[in-house]
Amino acid sequence: MARSRREHLVDTALELFSREGYHATGIDRILAEAGVAKMTLYNHFRSKDELILATLRRRDERFRNWFMRAVEGRAKTPRARLSAIFDVLQQWFDSKEFNGCTFINASAEFGRPDDPIHGACAEHQQLVQGYLGELAAAAGATDPEALAEQLMLLMEGAIVMRHTAGRRDAAQKARGAAEILVERALD
Repeated sequence: MARSRREHLVDTALELFSREGYHATGIDRILAEAGVAKMTLYNHFRSKDELILATLRRRDERFRNWFMRAVEGRAKTPRARLSAIFDVLQQWFDSKEFNGCTFINASAEFGRPDDPIHGACAEHQQLVQGYLGELAAAAGATDPEALAEQLMLLMEGAIVMRHTAGRRDAAQKARGAAEILVERALD
């Protein structure tokens, strides 16, 4: 029972943080929305920052699992999966749950590189980039790490352009640039 309350609290906080921001969302708002007492919060988390870290871990796990399954479900070959990345991004952008990237938003609010929240955001980015590197290596890229970094830059740029500028075509524009990079990397 205690675990389910904790999970409910984390899910509620994640939804609110994603929609409204980390600093703008107070503990009292989270507790009211989750329907739990302050004591429940402090039985599981020592601080709001600890709760934020738990939400980031949850989001990382959910997003990466979804993202990898979606990419692999859209394309069968490693080369095709490198392009499918951007189709999957488009799918996310078109969903009603898209509120920008939880990790980009959190790292902007917690900008000090030594902040554990900022570190969790950097770790997520490294894990996604690691997956891209695996795809690049499987596709036969001469420098899979360099290609993964380039694709990550395009992904992050597309996310920001979609969220901040409302560019509905951001994923497809990034895909066009990625196709050029992939062609060069696989020669």
